[in-house]
Amino acid sequence: MTSTDAPTNSLAPYDAILLVSFGGPEKPDEVVDFLEVVTRGSGIPRSRLATVGEHYFLFGGRSPINDQNKALMAALEHELAGRGNTVPIHWGNRNWHPFIDEAVQGLAAQGHRRVLMLTTSAYPSYSGCRSYREAMAESLAKHAPDLVVDRIGNYALEDGFLDANAAALRQALEELPGARVVFVTHSIPTDMAGASGAPEARGAYVTWHEEVARRVHAAQGLADDYDLVYCSRSGRPDQPWLEPDVNDHLTALKEQGVDRVVLAPIGFISDHMEVIYDLDTQARQTCQELGITMARAATAGVAETFVAMLADRLVERAAQAREGGTLPCAKGCGGTGCCPNPRDPRTPAIG
Repeated sequence: MTSTDAPTNSLAPYDAILLVSFGGPEKPDEVVDFLEVVTRGSGIPRSRLATVGEHYFLFGGRSPINDQNKALMAALEHELAGRGNTVPIHWGNRNWHPFIDEAVQGLAAQGHRRVLMLTTSAYPSYSGCRSYREAMAESLAKHAPDLVVDRIGNYALEDGFLDANAAALRQALEELPGARVVFVTHSIPTDMAGASGAPEARGAYVTWHEEVARRVHAAQGLADDYDLVYCSRSGRPDQPWLEPDVNDHLTALKEQGVDRVVLAPIGFISDHMEVIYDLDTQARQTCQELGITMARAATAGVAETFVAMLADRLVERAAQAREGGTLPCAKGCGGTGCCPNPRDPRTPAIG
């Protein structure tokens, strides 16, 4: 393509962007219905879901994730507009309104032809990557078979995400100098972790987190040890999940004489429920009981470096599409064959 042929909009051929996320309730009356969607297929009876969702009720029955997604959309729209791109940004959730189905139907009704999808999960795994690709494939088949949806791959190893987390950790350490750094992410079943991304025995989910922790910690110029731990375990008690749990690890650190910690939630891009409940509430209570002083680093949120990186990835994917490229995954991710559905590996998914 010559300079005279170059598109005036660097997101061409895409005529819309779709932000896809987990979703969350807006009010108490929605909590049980939301959790019924989240736990579908797990066998948890509806009568137990009010207990399962107790942490939502502690915050007025309202998840912070929706407002955070709106803020990210606004920041990304502003960043892209500054580059001369005016492609509209839409939003759909896997588990609550606006559902992916609603977003797809809206895109088709508005005449969109080719859409670029961005998910709010930075790491490869079935739950954080392929499940969204499956939901999109199902929705397209039902509602808009002529709509083309491509995606950008996982982005945890991108400099913009790393820089945002490094800056957040630096600020937390200024608040609590000399604290032990404990990186935290969402636990998943060990077999799901092993099947994620690249073919290492532990899978890309763990190895990517280890690399992010290493690089974010190294950016502080610290020689001290640090840890990678997990939160938000759920599911059957007999099913192995990634460990150690953050609360168990805090107890072990106290026994080692540690009395100051910074929790750095590198597994999450914003301060949604797993952060404000599992860390700001539960882990903080554990620290108080143990006599540990705790600070918590911020998530990437709408940090300028993070938003700019997402814009870069969208533009890069558009350039691939103009050249006929079909490689949305980041280097080191397993591509379309990774993160298989543990219940039915034959389930269709977009690329």
